[in-house]
Amino acid sequence: MIVGSLIRFVVSALVLFLVAWLVPGISVTGFTGAILAALVIAVLGYIVEALLGDKVSPQRRGLVGFAVSAIVIYVAQFIVPTFLSVNVIGALLAALVIGIIDAFVPTELR
Repeated sequence: MIVGSLIRFVVSALVLFLVAWLVPGISVTGFTGAILAALVIAVLGYIVEALLGDKVSPQRRGLVGFAVSAIVIYVAQFIVPTFLSVNVIGALLAALVIGIIDAFVPTELR
């Protein structure tokens, strides 16, 4: 269980690092910053999913899931300001790219 969680954070950080490289408007400072940002995004996502229920679960990602993902990515920059920088367009594009990656690598495998 702990190893699975560690693998999930490392893969999430790699995805975030890739998204920052591909998408304008989002930048991550180093892999350590990507891991820290991925951790913050995961915690914020968990809190939002707990509040909204299954409306934002991976199986029901629609407009609500997309918007929540973009908001979580945008808000994360205020919690990790030295490692993550995101503008609104960057958050929207990052949520889109992460959603596409999630379609090919389901959350259960990460």
